[in-house]
Amino acid sequence: MSVLDEREVARERTVSVYDFRRPATLAREHSRVLELAFETFARQWGTQLTAKVRVKSVVRLEDVSMLSYDEYAASLPAVTAMVLCTVEAQDSKLVVQFPGPAALGWVNRMLGASNDSPMPDRKFTQIEQALIKGLMDEALEDLGYSLGPLLSETVRVDTIQYNSQFAQAAAPSELMIVASFTMSVGDVNAPATLAVPAAILLGRLKKVNPTDNRGDAAARISAQLEQVPVELSVRLSTSFVTPGQVLGLAVGDVLTLPHLENRPFDLTLDGTRLATAAPARNGSRAAAVIVTIEENQR
Repeated sequence: MSVLDEREVARERTVSVYDFRRPATLAREHSRVLELAFETFARQWGTQLTAKVRVKSVVRLEDVSMLSYDEYAASLPAVTAMVLCTVEAQDSKLVVQFPGPAALGWVNRMLGASNDSPMPDRKFTQIEQALIKGLMDEALEDLGYSLGPLLSETVRVDTIQYNSQFAQAAAPSELMIVASFTMSVGDVNAPATLAVPAAILLGRLKKVNPTDNRGDAAARISAQLEQVPVELSVRLSTSFVTPGQVLGLAVGDVLTLPHLENRPFDLTLDGTRLATAAPARNGSRAAAVIVTIEENQR
């Protein structure tokens, strides 16, 4: 790769801004559960669209994140189709969002068109709303199946909004679990999102896949470190020689060691002496008997 190519790659990298005022993130265990559930929903949604519009449709999950509703709405185009869905016993609404022209293309196919001609970006007529509502009803059934116990409430289509800034599905500061998708219907690709109030899912995620309690993290780390295997060495006192002596070694040469004959061996860990030990035997194996323990303040 040339320097120019490396610069191009560097420019394409994206950086996510971390907001320390709202450090709300999904636990890794919970994020993985949601990814699997939304991937299942994506496959089901693609199969349902294929049957309805009579052309191969594929829905792919791109990302799962947790955002405030205000941040979610700000990330959407100003003009887009937002299907607001009521959730049983909840004030906040679930949102399914996709571009209006893409939805009109689905309707066009359902009514017998055989090509993907460009569609206008406008509000839906009553007939178009009825057809799209039918598609959303089946998609919500697939969503309930995919999320299982995470979303046991009944979800129904309420209204369709066309301005992301005016659609009040939840309070601006309320957290939403947002799944982003890419929809490929025939030759047309379009982005789509699904936003579920986080209050519905988070409590059940803890039951389905509980996370570890972080309150005793220090004690658990200490307990784990005590179980990590380390390499101990039993050795004689170190002898220092010059490189010339090493290069001149030959078979039969004798090296004088500073270790006295009656002195115990050193028991070391990564070069640090921990104790002294005397040679012994344990059955058919050589062993070392601890004689003294070194005081090491480190």
